[in-house]
Amino acid sequence: MEKSEVLTDLDVASTTRSVMKKLPEVTLAFWIMKIAATTLGETAGDLFAQTLELGYFLTTIALFLIFVVTLVVQLRSRRYNPFFYWTVILSTSMAGTTMSDFMNRDASATFLSGGATSLGWGPQGLGLGYPVGAAILISLLVAVFAVWKLTGMTFVIRDIVTFRGEVLFWSAILVSNTLGTSMGDFLSDSSGLGYAGGALLVCGMLAVLLVLMKVPVVPNVLLFWFAFVLTRPLGATAGDFLTKPVAKGGLDFGTAGSSAVLLAVLLGLMAYAQVQERRAAFSSAESAGQEAVIQRAA
Repeated sequence: MEKSEVLTDLDVASTTRSVMKKLPEVTLAFWIMKIAATTLGETAGDLFAQTLELGYFLTTIALFLIFVVTLVVQLRSRRYNPFFYWTVILSTSMAGTTMSDFMNRDASATFLSGGATSLGWGPQGLGLGYPVGAAILISLLVAVFAVWKLTGMTFVIRDIVTFRGEVLFWSAILVSNTLGTSMGDFLSDSSGLGYAGGALLVCGMLAVLLVLMKVPVVPNVLLFWFAFVLTRPLGATAGDFLTKPVAKGGLDFGTAGSSAVLLAVLLGLMAYAQVQERRAAFSSAESAGQEAVIQRAA
């Protein structure tokens, strides 16, 4: 076999790996979009369940089905598409909001929006409370990571290129976003910190994780997953801060108005990410073409 043929085979293998890459690079833009998506997930989940009075039960079923549909689209995609990826993140955030509320809350007036006397059809909450709900969700998340570890597949998202690895990734995302909602609601409603105080506490914890990135003995993969979980309570507290009445410490922008603004912001960020991805793909293809020409000439 000639040298040029070997190089061509290697180029094909590299291209296949690039095409199979389905998840984004973790950059500052990634975290900004994650916070925007999770904040929108909080406000949109509350919009359907509380403002429109569909209730936690019906809204959870509907949003979980939306999550399944968006996930199928993402899994069937052949390469990373920012619109597909961030739509799944958003759907897990919305579903996680109402799943958490359904687990932790009950049908008492404490959890009803202003003026509402009841919510939609079906049971409106299991009333487990935040500690029990968090314990269940932490156990589920640990179970997902345990199964993931047993498969021997990487936890580094930029290196996840298999269908099974992506399924495990999205399972962890759904559970972690639900857990993060519980944490955010606990900080906002039960800790005494209020919405702004809860958000500041989470920001402080994220700052600690940022410092720990400089410590060689702490794996960055572990820090990533801690940060991924923590950005969800940040979105939950930020969402509550935007939507709740001023008397309760919020800005009273409402779930509909806040959701509309956040959706516009997220769509703009998704469009920007799409443009950047196309530029990167074009640049990569151009570089690969130039390298192939040089190798053939050699």
